[in-house]
Amino acid sequence: MIPLLQELVLKDFWLKLFSLALAGLIWFTVNIAIKNDISPVTSLSLAPTDQVVFRDVPVIVVASAAQHRTFTVSPKTVEVTLQGDIPTVRNLRRQEVRVMVDLSDPNLVHDSRRRVEVSAPAGLTHVRVEPDEVQVVTDPNN
Repeated sequence: MIPLLQELVLKDFWLKLFSLALAGLIWFTVNIAIKNDISPVTSLSLAPTDQVVFRDVPVIVVASAAQHRTFTVSPKTVEVTLQGDIPTVRNLRRQEVRVMVDLSDPNLVHDSRRRVEVSAPAGLTHVRVEPDEVQVVTDPNN
């Protein structure tokens, strides 16, 4: 039994150790990317990239049609930074960028902070949204 275990561990030991180190590196990279809410794929692009900043982009409220409540969002506008290849960034229009806050949850509390979601055209990624959360106040009369 012991020679079988030794063979399992020691046969191709350096290849197994390299595979374990590579798996750990991949896990570490993905974990950091998830925590920082970034995509490591955009940084691997060989094409030159550019960034564009849109200020005072209005926040759109997305709510269920069945909800008859009135919401107030503060602040009403945000600043969005997008990144992509140069031709795409240069041809981008402000109307193509959408900033939304999802309020379709029926259990939404009276006063809460909600994360802002950015929808950008294909080929663009959002780098930053400032602020990344908005204060949502539900009108108590509804």
